[in-house]
Amino acid sequence: MWAVIDTSVYTGHWERGLYAERLDEVRKAFVVRHSAVVLSELRRGARTPQAARTVARLHELASTIWGPTTADWWEAGRIIQAVSDAQDWDGNKRRDFQNDALIALTARGHGATVVTANRQDFGILGRRLGVAVLIV
Repeated sequence: MWAVIDTSVYTGHWERGLYAERLDEVRKAFVVRHSAVVLSELRRGARTPQAARTVARLHELASTIWGPTTADWWEAGRIIQAVSDAQDWDGNKRRDFQNDALIALTARGHGATVVTANRQDFGILGRRLGVAVLIV
């Protein structure tokens, strides 16, 4: 069984010390693969030299990095339009949701579970896409 860990879990763990026990359970139950989208989000958000080193080390250790396909990008646009129109989201929320959609679509393409702390967005995506989501 495969899993992709979402940005929200990494940042909660690194910045606030959350999810340690849950991450141990995930590592025992799944083979963890890394999302190119998550790694990009982490790199973009690394605001200190220590954070940048931590993210760079994670990237170096990632044995396999999964990225969205062109079909995933196309499908993400459809999902974002449908969900955000129904929810009346602004442009900022639509952009944020795009990365979550790409992570979910990539995980679905590999039959992987998304491990996340983002219950709202991945709850929507899990239902719409049929992707397995594990909330920490």
